Amino acid sequence: MATNNLNPLEGTAHLLDELDKKLMVLLRDGRTLIGYLRCVDQFANLVLHKTIERIHVGKEYGDIPRGIFIVRGENVVLLGEIDKDKEDNLPLTEVSVDDILDAQRREQDAKIEQQKILSKALKERGLNLLADLGHDDMF
Repeated sequence: MATNNLNPLEGTAHLLDELDKKLMVLLRDGRTLIGYLRCVDQFANLVLHKTIERIHVGKEYGDIPRGIFIVRGENVVLLGEIDKDKEDNLPLTEVSVDDILDAQRREQDAKIEQQKILSKALKERGLNLLADLGHDDMF
């Protein structure tokens, strides 16, 4: 029986290699966090330090400082190391927190309006649109 001797760590133990690195974490509810991984346990629960929440709308983004952030492992969809060279050359425009929150609100209002139009059109045809399952089931 052949064994893989490249990395003896299994499961969440692989995250130990990422300690003290700057990571991007995508959560199940759609939020994006960027921070330094300080601690991880056997359930992949994470402790991030100097964390920011990055909000993207179109070609703009804004960063909201969050400080120390504890993330339950089951809420992590994607996790990756930030490339320091590429981080400084983003093809996006940074805007203020207020501006990005306003843009996010407008985007959400537009989605709700589109949902209403779709629901009305389906109802006129005798069909029902299933209720939104919410961000928890986004992924």
